[in-house]
Amino acid sequence: MINELGHFALVLALALALVQGALPAIGAARGDNRLMAMGPSLALGTFVFIALAFGALTAAYVTSDFSLVNVWENSHSAKPMLFKVTGVWGNHEGSMLLWVLILSLFGAMIALFGSNIPPDLRANVLSVQGWIAIAFLLFILLTSNPFERLDPAPFEGNDLNPVLQDIGLAIHPPMLYLGYVGFSVTFSFAAAAMISGRIDSAWARWVRPWALAAWLFLTAGIAMGSYWAYYELGWGGWWFWDPVENASFIPWLAGTALLHSALVMEKREALKIWTILLAIITFSMSLLGTFLVRSGVLTSVHAFANDPERGIFILMILIVFIGGSLTLFAIRAPALKAGGLFQPISREGALVFNNVFLATAAATVLTGTLYPLAMEALTGAKISVGAPFFNITFGPLMIPLLLLMPLGPLLSWKRADLYPALQRLFWIAALALIVTLAVAALTTDQPVLAALGIGLAAWVMLGAFAEIWTRAGIGRTAPATSLSRLGGLPRTLWGTALGHFGIGVLLLGVVCVSAFERETVTEMQPGDTASVAGYRFAFEGVLPVSGPNYSEQVAQLSVTSPWGNVFAMRPAKRIYQARNMPTTEAAIETIGFSQLYISLGDVAADGKLVVRAWWKPQVTLIWIGAIFMVLGGAVSLSDRRLRVGIAERAKSRRKQAEPADASA
Repeated sequence: MINELGHFALVLALALALVQGALPAIGAARGDNRLMAMGPSLALGTFVFIALAFGALTAAYVTSDFSLVNVWENSHSAKPMLFKVTGVWGNHEGSMLLWVLILSLFGAMIALFGSNIPPDLRANVLSVQGWIAIAFLLFILLTSNPFERLDPAPFEGNDLNPVLQDIGLAIHPPMLYLGYVGFSVTFSFAAAAMISGRIDSAWARWVRPWALAAWLFLTAGIAMGSYWAYYELGWGGWWFWDPVENASFIPWLAGTALLHSALVMEKREALKIWTILLAIITFSMSLLGTFLVRSGVLTSVHAFANDPERGIFILMILIVFIGGSLTLFAIRAPALKAGGLFQPISREGALVFNNVFLATAAATVLTGTLYPLAMEALTGAKISVGAPFFNITFGPLMIPLLLLMPLGPLLSWKRADLYPALQRLFWIAALALIVTLAVAALTTDQPVLAALGIGLAAWVMLGAFAEIWTRAGIGRTAPATSLSRLGGLPRTLWGTALGHFGIGVLLLGVVCVSAFERETVTEMQPGDTASVAGYRFAFEGVLPVSGPNYSEQVAQLSVTSPWGNVFAMRPAKRIYQARNMPTTEAAIETIGFSQLYISLGDVAADGKLVVRAWWKPQVTLIWIGAIFMVLGGAVSLSDRRLRVGIAERAKSRRKQAEPADASA
């Protein structure tokens, strides 16, 4: 019965979404407050019914109800409870239900927390959100119904893909979707603004918190996915430039550009056309990523579906929303005023520079991702575009951006003098140069690019706090005064500093592991020893172990560090019985910020076991940097000035002014 209720709840959600897509927009066009006021209630109702459907599917997984095709294909009664729950979105149908649940959640949040948004703008935003929900609810009900039945019901299920039976799956997809789908709000704001003609600094202030929240979650989702692939797949890499990885990275680049562009629009009412276009492009890239993952055009460990019918349906959604929004943009853009003017040497100019390089980087990654697909479609030839292309093209685009990162916040709005800003960075540049020279002197066997990369990371990390240092007057005023000023700085300033610092930390990790990583591959049998980067490991034997729904062969390794410390490492080869699929379970020992990483290969012809070992210096800084970036976004989002809209701030100012007026 609960399955039928879940299916019926999806149908009711579609009906409510149809009304949500129509009535608020009609009310905004007619100036009818009653129709516009229906938008929030409809958005909340849509969310409630989709949540009920998601809860029903979750209940089916928890109870191992194999009368549902989806549960039968992706679960097993012996699977641990955590993976029964995460298995809900570890497949195409369930993940799409999670996608639309998060979409409706954002609509409900606009309904609950958007009371300060002008009624006509909020009505149009909710209407656009409704139409997006309609498209994906139709997609689920017509091509990807998670409540499809089996009769008779099988006794046992086929189990979940073994590589997805991991704690990372509990975190990675929801975080990624909160980012992907979160940009639907900025898209809806852009479309609503073009419909109503309300495009000004107030619009940018309303959009920026939503863009920041989506960016924050997308950053966390990409980082978690990177670490999951790193430790779960046993390949030892943290980024592969896999097409599906790129599908999430492209909207991240566009969303980062949108954040900076919206700031210029808010402060100076400049870059209106570009900001609107970025809002459209960012969500369009999210939709494109959804198409690539679910259409079957890509083969990847991340890809879910290979059904052409689904691909065509999502392609139609792409055409309608991307084509429709760009058409509306083309109609409205000529009527938009340019906004505030500024000199090239200014904070606006620095943010434009930032946008140019981020947009170019996104276009480069998009080109490298789609080029093989285009070539295969046109010529039938199968080619691949791998890491060498992306490293050569993407890396150089980031260097000017990273060099400018500490300088931009020190420039004043509208017009700036470059020399004073450079003066404030003198000691930071000197320290970064010292770091570069020290690394070059201490690592004579490494290319000079490694030292330059570490010096650039030091420049970014130290420069991230240059604006805070300057505003607090540290070194120029009394310590008590500086501390007082530090306490009074806005949280957005601290958030920006933490985010930029995180990028520097991530860069440091990337450079160190790329330049100084060591690897050894050897065949071993009990009694054999091998070493990597001074770590000597002895193979003691293989121990069979049984899990709840798998069996594994665990290699017993005794590792001796260069300092004489001895510890055990236990890499394994695991077989999941239901699907008879093997997985590699790497053994990872974290030492400071570095890691010793060992994984098992196949058994060689002579019976020896292939063992691969890596020494990965400072590799954890990659994900620590991402944590700083997420923390920076959260700190910025906690700033009340960012969360409270123009109307409430104006009301607050009026209330504060009343006593002064009365006393006068």
